[in-house]
Amino acid sequence: MTVQYLISPDLEPLVPTDTVGHAIYRLAELDVQHLPVVSEEGELLALVSEDEMLEVGDLGTTLGALVGLGALSVTPEVHLFEAASLLSVHHLSVLPVAEADGEYVGAVRRRVLFEELAGMLSTGTPGTILILEVSLRDYSLSVLSHLIEQSDAKVLSLATQSDGALSEGMIRVTIKLNVTDTSRVRHVLEHHGYRVAAVFNEQGDDDELSLRVQEFMRYLEV
Repeated sequence: MTVQYLISPDLEPLVPTDTVGHAIYRLAELDVQHLPVVSEEGELLALVSEDEMLEVGDLGTTLGALVGLGALSVTPEVHLFEAASLLSVHHLSVLPVAEADGEYVGAVRRRVLFEELAGMLSTGTPGTILILEVSLRDYSLSVLSHLIEQSDAKVLSLATQSDGALSEGMIRVTIKLNVTDTSRVRHVLEHHGYRVAAVFNEQGDDDELSLRVQEFMRYLEV
């Protein structure tokens, strides 16, 4: 899935003649913290933020009069994994999409992109999410899948990540399974040296499930 299919038609860009006051109004109206600025010729000029606009003393100042505003963007063919990384790293609510020559194409909402990402990871399908911690040296997708299938379960989706919270050389593996009883799977995995760091089981009540989905989404955004 590429970002060109996730463009939000309601995210009309700002133009250089718009005032700071109008930009703040549009940001609030669209419930976003960022909006692109596009020239009359259709060129992406900048990506303004709510914080930047609130720091401008004169609300009548035009956006074209402001200098130093950067324009982070991706091309339409960029995969949503890369786009999600940029959104997370730069703490953006909106990601502009532009051709290599700067021609503006549209913009993608952070929420829409992460909802699509969650769908790709089968978060809406009944089952269980396992969080494993394993040495990168010992990690093998084929071996892990074989062990899970030996336990009469199927892998619906799988993602890996590493961060500062893990010991050096370790990675976190997030797996969505098609079963709700994971006792056998966990026993097999732990027997083969995998550490099960967390289990998000969808058999809980609605409040518990909602909390666990939120926690899982935080894993996705690390």
